[in-house]
Amino acid sequence: MDTHVSCPTNGVRGDTGQGAATVRTDDARRPEPATGRETEAAMAFDERTEELAVKAAQGDQNALNELLRRIEPDVMRHSARFLPCRQDAEEACQDALLQVARNIHRFEGRSRFSTWLHVVVANSARSTYRSLKRRSVEQAGELPQQRPDPRRTSVIAGSRVDILDAMENLEARKPDLIQALVLRDISQLEYAEIAEQLGLPLGTVKSRIHEARKQVRQTLGESYT
Repeated sequence: MDTHVSCPTNGVRGDTGQGAATVRTDDARRPEPATGRETEAAMAFDERTEELAVKAAQGDQNALNELLRRIEPDVMRHSARFLPCRQDAEEACQDALLQVARNIHRFEGRSRFSTWLHVVVANSARSTYRSLKRRSVEQAGELPQQRPDPRRTSVIAGSRVDILDAMENLEARKPDLIQALVLRDISQLEYAEIAEQLGLPLGTVKSRIHEARKQVRQTLGESYT
């Protein structure tokens, strides 16, 4: 059974019951569709933010608190690249910030903090999507399944939310390909940054991304370029 997590026309999720998002009438609008993957620059922080990350990783609680305040807008913005419904993106954003607070000690400073954070945000957003998908299935119950109206379906990096389904399928079949694809096509990291973060040769990263895109096109068609 195919399940799609979609933004209604008013941009607010239709969740009901436990775990439902609070409806906010002031800012719950759906973002305008993106025109392609290259829609937004990757996160890049000033030296002060990078310094705070190093201090936080060393156990400085004040540095961690300031770091979280500084990065929250960027984390929210990049969560919305995966989940354009504002409430969904907020949920992913809060999870990402929690993961930063819990795991900042693992940041070793070998790469820039912004590169490390991209991985955290991508993982949190995809985890949130899986959670939303489970809720959608549970709440749908015995209701007949319908194909989504493309005019009402959320847009993620130039494609509909079925790109995340395609990535979930890819991860199940070829898990070694997915991380590089997400970091390049959604998070917009440079190939060299991905290679550094994943600890892989540059040529291997490019090869994996090429193969991953080919696999995703088998699901989404040639519109995924």
